[in-house]
Amino acid sequence: MRAAETRSGSSSSDAVVGFALLAICADKMSVEKRLAYSIVQFLRDQTHCGSLNSDEQESLEVAIQCLETTFKISSSDCNLEAPQPLREMFLNSLLKNDIVSLQETSPSPEDIERAEQLKNEGNNHMKEENYSCAVECYTKAIHLDQRNAVYYCNRAAAHSKLGNYTEATGDCERAIAIDPTYSKAYGRMGLALTSMSKYPEAITYFKKALVLDPENETYKSNLKVAEQKKKEASSSTAAGLGFDMASLINNPAFISMAASVMQNQQVQQLMSGMMSNAVGGPAAGVGGMSDISSLIEAGQQFAQQIQQQNPELIEQLRNHIRSRSFSGSAEEHS
Repeated sequence: MRAAETRSGSSSSDAVVGFALLAICADKMSVEKRLAYSIVQFLRDQTHCGSLNSDEQESLEVAIQCLETTFKISSSDCNLEAPQPLREMFLNSLLKNDIVSLQETSPSPEDIERAEQLKNEGNNHMKEENYSCAVECYTKAIHLDQRNAVYYCNRAAAHSKLGNYTEATGDCERAIAIDPTYSKAYGRMGLALTSMSKYPEAITYFKKALVLDPENETYKSNLKVAEQKKKEASSSTAAGLGFDMASLINNPAFISMAASVMQNQQVQQLMSGMMSNAVGGPAAGVGGMSDISSLIEAGQQFAQQIQQQNPELIEQLRNHIRSRSFSGSAEEHS
């Protein structure tokens, strides 16, 4: 009986070890996939702009197919979507580095006055919950005075009300690029990211908002909400494993050991094949990992393969997991 329990414990710890290694490597591999996904989104947007001839349209479609095939991605992989479109990230990068100016000349006094009028009209539309009209007014104000961070921030609020969170984050980025001390832009960015379930990023922006406006109760409340949602999301991810996965993945010793293992070419090939199944896009559910049991099984298989390469590493990780699990149980019942 004792031997059976030991085998069961090793099996569970192996699943956690493999899963943790998968998580670290998946994070590194997902960067390339997310970038490719953003490029494909940009190219696909260009095919819908209506300004291309048939040959140009076909060339873009071929390019999209090539990228999707090479990086094993598809339009249904919404989990790879970045907080904002590639074009917006590029423009914001230019803005932040002062490479391009928003306007060659300053707006005229008449343009500034008209822009303020449009902003006020947009504010009235917001009060009346006419969010689409508000977006139009703020957009017109921006065209007249592109250096006013308030207009972008207000449009971000209207976009968020319409559920256009990607557009909202883009406008918040512009507002921050224009005025890095504008706390409201950080706060609204946090709200949009929270709505997109990007809780770690949202927390970062709420904290920045509080640095600029420490007494703002709204920012404090929204920060607590984002932190709670992040905690709930982390708990659901680790459900069934009985282990604090985050503590393992963030453990410097574990990261160092995992990095060492990943230098092995055979391990890299194994990792690539498993990740193709794990994030198999259209193939998910047909040999891909469609449930937690399949994921745990994959983790066990990966740990077994790693053990052949580095048995000392696996044993160290098993001991680490057992000690952490015991410590966690003691705290829960103290």
